[in-house]
Amino acid sequence: MDDLYLGIGSNMGDRGENIKAALVLLERWGIKVLRSSSIYETEPVGFKDQDWYYNIAVKAQTGLDAADVLKATVAIENALKRERQMKWGPRTMDIDLLLYGDLVMDKPDLRIPHPFLHERRFVLCPLAEIAPDFVHPELKKTVRELLNECVDASIVSHLK
Repeated sequence: MDDLYLGIGSNMGDRGENIKAALVLLERWGIKVLRSSSIYETEPVGFKDQDWYYNIAVKAQTGLDAADVLKATVAIENALKRERQMKWGPRTMDIDLLLYGDLVMDKPDLRIPHPFLHERRFVLCPLAEIAPDFVHPELKKTVRELLNECVDASIVSHLK
């Protein structure tokens, strides 16, 4: 089984409890969380007029293929009452499949590595905490290098 990395975020309701619930549901879907980053409070990107997010990154393993991981994450988002009303809008839960081993996939509903991973400080900070030396399969740079080169100036604060 390859390691996979997920980004998990919430900015509605009890953000910390939403993230804890997502971690429990991942396990129920057969996605074993091996390691989780600290929580980071992050400025919204895209649509700015919303509450700030809590974000984490997790390292996991599963017997599911990438398409089934996507189905699981969408089901978990739905179970946690995510409503898709606006692109980059507020949400109770957002789970992104960031990396799946060295898999590169470009399909209409799923791109791996996540196409904006290297451009988003709110993804790179928690990911660098748990996988600083993981090499991006397309960019051939470590997560630490991507974070050091990231031009995103949004605020990302380490909480706990």
